[in-house]
Amino acid sequence: MATKTRASSEKKKGPGKGSKKKGPEIIRVPETTVEIVSDSGEGAQKCGQIFGAVCAKMGNGAWTVEIIPAEIQPPARSKAGGSGNRVRFGTEEITNWGDATNLVVAFNEQVLLGRIELGALAEDAIVLLDNKWATHADEDIQKEWQGGLKELAKHDYRIVEVPMEEECLKIVEDPRRGKNMFALGLLAWICDRDVDLIRAQIAHQFRRKGEEIYQRNVELMEAGYGWAEKNLDFRIEVPTIPSDVPKVVMNGNEAIGMGAIAAGMELCSMYPITPATSASHYLSEVYDKFGGVVHQAEDEIAAVGVAIGASYAGKVAYTITSGPGLSLKQEFLGLAVMLEVPLVVVDVQRGGPSTGLPTKVEQSDLLTACFGQHGDAPHVVLAPATMEECFHSMITARRIAEAFRTVVIVLTDANLATGVQPYPRPQLDARWQQAPVSLPPVDENVPPYDWDPQTGLSPQRYPGQPGGMYTATGLAHNAWSKVAYDPDSHQLGSQMRSRKIAVLQQTLKPPQVYGSDSGELLVVGWGSTKGAIEEAVDRAQAEGLSVSSCHLTFIQPLQPGLKEIFSRFDRVMTVEINYSDEPDDPYITDENRRRAQLAWVLRASTLVDVDCWSRVPGQPLRPGNILKAIRQRLEMGAKV
Repeated sequence: MATKTRASSEKKKGPGKGSKKKGPEIIRVPETTVEIVSDSGEGAQKCGQIFGAVCAKMGNGAWTVEIIPAEIQPPARSKAGGSGNRVRFGTEEITNWGDATNLVVAFNEQVLLGRIELGALAEDAIVLLDNKWATHADEDIQKEWQGGLKELAKHDYRIVEVPMEEECLKIVEDPRRGKNMFALGLLAWICDRDVDLIRAQIAHQFRRKGEEIYQRNVELMEAGYGWAEKNLDFRIEVPTIPSDVPKVVMNGNEAIGMGAIAAGMELCSMYPITPATSASHYLSEVYDKFGGVVHQAEDEIAAVGVAIGASYAGKVAYTITSGPGLSLKQEFLGLAVMLEVPLVVVDVQRGGPSTGLPTKVEQSDLLTACFGQHGDAPHVVLAPATMEECFHSMITARRIAEAFRTVVIVLTDANLATGVQPYPRPQLDARWQQAPVSLPPVDENVPPYDWDPQTGLSPQRYPGQPGGMYTATGLAHNAWSKVAYDPDSHQLGSQMRSRKIAVLQQTLKPPQVYGSDSGELLVVGWGSTKGAIEEAVDRAQAEGLSVSSCHLTFIQPLQPGLKEIFSRFDRVMTVEINYSDEPDDPYITDENRRRAQLAWVLRASTLVDVDCWSRVPGQPLRPGNILKAIRQRLEMGAKV
């Protein structure tokens, strides 16, 4: 059930033929990957969320990825309209969604075929398929079902037809509102999940729905469990190792919100946009308990304007958005840089350009985040790689924004936003909190922008501070905040705003190298690709290949020491989820080739010939594909 390069399976069969009772086949593996896939609106995502959370709480490493169609309500029974969740869980830590799915619960054959066309399933996958379509009143649907089974027969899948509709009708009138919990019961029995934990997770998931809804969902889950126990002849065993370290289980958007609370940030101003919206849902439910406010503005521009105003008044505020919203905020971000007002911006990246792939993952906002503002507006860009880093990135971002009076953009993506992973429960630290605003009287002989010539830093003034009144302007200004168009004033202001970022860069640590400190190839990544890259590097090293990796958290300014690290390797290559031309594409030359976005930044900053391998599949990168790219680049290097 696990990838062949990382694990093998052990099968334990029950009594042989002629025995009174034959137990189920036990498939013991160190990890496996499960998918629940359905038409949109049938609750497969919720089923996967509960299942993944239970796996994590039982002591398994886990990583979930939501399968979200591009359309809000795609046509039923369409290959492109599949909705659901993919859960990879194992005995050890899981850092990415892996390569292929081993067990699928599909509510119809068309969404299943769509997943197959995307290469999602392992060659020997087990498929549990709702068989209601075999006797459907519509003859065309019956024909689609028969054609689908013929297509499935071309593969080596183990197909199990399950009467999900029939069984759910015994409990609910509309199986679309219950089939997901029946599927959860199937998975609970197959994977030997803790049913009490599942009941508790169902209670949490439906905490706003009342006791009757909870009981009905539990009954459906138990029905699925009972049907599987009676009718299935296999079980999958993934050992758990209960942790002696308390852990939390959450997605990246929840971690962003929780990190903001831990940092003492009191205002989130945002406009709903996929895939960032769930962060506001989480905050709206809990923020008032911590004295925080979620402000839903009328649009993206108003959202960032409110955040800047609050920050100007002494609250380091933040706004959360995605790519299109980031574009709309750019003029205001330039204003925050010019005013030197602390501001944190979270960009949950999605596919683009334009409306693009609103529900899919991509890393294509890096250059916009770094350079999107008109004029010269230096600021900070950092990118967490895990759910745990999402939490801590908000604490780091607030402290930097406040200390350096600048804009800090936190780049996450849809993979982190909707995925679930366990991590050690943070031990809260009072030093994470924003310091109380100090309002001592201001010496009238000190200018509002009292820049330190060495660091570019100056103390912030607040409305109401005695003697601290000044005119805040987005126009070019001198140290006294007076509009000034003369060359010296603009040069000095530009120097001071830039110098702060250089000072910050000097406080950063070089990135750690994963693997040997030198070799033939160094793979450089950023953001949510870390787990997949490091797993690919592990596999490559197991094959005897001389490859290492390093992952960057700070993109602007870049962490120090990169040129020295790069010099220890024969070749350097970035791996990213944004577009790049292949060197052998038609009309592509070394001069006109579009390279992946981090590769551009690294080439410009280090003057090292950094290569790149990137893809925009609308889904997370798979470690197996990264491994193929590593082999290819090493072969190319050997031919040179």
